[in-house]
Amino acid sequence: MRIAAFLYQQQPHVGLVSDDLQSVAPFDMPSALRELGALPIVEMLASGQPLPPALATLPLNAVSLRAPLPKPRRNIFCVGKNYHAHAKEFARSGFDSSAKSGGEIPSFPIIFTKVPECVIPTGAAIEMPLGVSTAIDYEAELAVIIGRGGKGISKARAMEHVWGYTIVNDVTARDWQNRHSQWHMGKSFDTFCPMGPWLASAEQLNIADTQVRCWVNGEERQNASTKDLIFDIPTLIETLSAGITLYPGDVIATGTPVGVGIGFTPPKYLQSGDVVRISIDGIGEIQNPVA
Repeated sequence: MRIAAFLYQQQPHVGLVSDDLQSVAPFDMPSALRELGALPIVEMLASGQPLPPALATLPLNAVSLRAPLPKPRRNIFCVGKNYHAHAKEFARSGFDSSAKSGGEIPSFPIIFTKVPECVIPTGAAIEMPLGVSTAIDYEAELAVIIGRGGKGISKARAMEHVWGYTIVNDVTARDWQNRHSQWHMGKSFDTFCPMGPWLASAEQLNIADTQVRCWVNGEERQNASTKDLIFDIPTLIETLSAGITLYPGDVIATGTPVGVGIGFTPPKYLQSGDVVRISIDGIGEIQNPVA
């Protein structure tokens, strides 16, 4: 299934997207829950409750998609340098404060976070803050949505805690990432986390071999399979949950493939007027202009 958050006649709704991606059936839910996007649905299903009753189907082109989790319950967990080719690309860029001689491939997952307030939906503009940064980069990523929460989750049981997936663009101010020798600030600017177009349940993807693609102004920049992940999803869940309790609706962005702007010579940073499109097998695609 695919669960979308959207506006219809200026009112927030949550609904089930049809298999042909042409329509959406809104759930009969209180407005306070609809405002939270898909989170209440994930929580219901994780606790064994059925889906709410559906109302009359709407054409998908008649609604305005919101981010599926318009404001996540807490910071988004993110993983740095988690594709082999990208780890080497980033280590060579000179912007990687984590790289040491011979240490291009990390021995353990590198975890940082993005604040919930930076989430925007497909179609919304990625805003470049004038006078703040001149090195804005894109990062196409597969994001995991936790279903059943827990702590001390083993790799062997980790996939039992995955509800599904969505697309995230981990937009980054490279100069801030380098200047502050950490990754939280330069990745948490307002609008720096396009997410969507909806949540896709786990069975929609072959997670062992899912293709992640990104285009800027129609030029393909990233095209790689999750086969290239350094740390797979069970490892990431085991690592995070060792000391942190995970909750339904938590988001884990699993890292970006090779082909980010900083990897080109000279770098291909985003400019006002650019359009970034990201596609992931089994989910769909998001597209965001840069302003």
